[in-house]
Amino acid sequence: MSHNSIPKTKHIKKRINSFVIALVAAVLSLLWASVILWAIAASFRPPNSPIGPGSIWFGGSFSFANYIRAWHMAPFLLYYKNTIIVVSLILGIQIVTAVFAGFAFANYEFVGKRWLLFFILLQLMIPTTALLVPNFATIRELGLYDTLLAIALPYFGSAFGTFLMRQAFLEVPYELVEAGIIDGCNWWQLIIHVYLPPAIPTLLAFAISSVTWHWNEFLWPLVVTSSNKARVLTVGLVRFTQLGEIGAQWPLLAAATLIVVAPLLIAFVVFQKRFINSFLYSGIK
Repeated sequence: MSHNSIPKTKHIKKRINSFVIALVAAVLSLLWASVILWAIAASFRPPNSPIGPGSIWFGGSFSFANYIRAWHMAPFLLYYKNTIIVVSLILGIQIVTAVFAGFAFANYEFVGKRWLLFFILLQLMIPTTALLVPNFATIRELGLYDTLLAIALPYFGSAFGTFLMRQAFLEVPYELVEAGIIDGCNWWQLIIHVYLPPAIPTLLAFAISSVTWHWNEFLWPLVVTSSNKARVLTVGLVRFTQLGEIGAQWPLLAAATLIVVAPLLIAFVVFQKRFINSFLYSGIK
């Protein structure tokens, strides 16, 4: 084999590997998307139209009746309001606590620092179901049962956010910090003007994770709510499926499900490139 053929062989192998990876990714993407596509197709079928093999994809009729009926059968507007309030409250306080905690762990030395960080990160390994009983008892003692604050309160501190911000702040060159100190910046001015600007992609990645997680969360809101005034979308969707007149009306159920997931799905489609870049920049896998 000549020396000229070796680079060509490597190039061909590289292209074959790239093609195989792209093909596998495309197949997996289609498998994942098929569920969403099925739900979308089913949701636009007329309410009384039977669903049989192949009829979902090749039906000739198109109707918004399922969305209109689902919207009026349950207070989805109230569920949306509650969900947005809970998600925004959690994210706002998590950003503050994660930034301050990350700054402290990245810049200060104090007694028990390593152990405190260890116990904070240990929370990542504890399943949320193991904390349901003590958290519920605390909520009842505080008199917060069946309130939006009860849903949000256990998540005001984030071990994941603290770890991310600590790592991001450790990457800030110390020369910039010294320059800020020389210019007379105090600690909060250092956070705002020196540490936060280069950490914005990491903060954005954490915000995406937090919003997605708490928008889709079901078990804890189910445990601490008992009325529509404090129910979020996921719990409201389950209550919707338990209505006696729903039965196995798959088009109606698909429409209600898409009402719940539509904001996150649309946001991901519109801001897909920015989402991916934020996660890549922050090193989240």
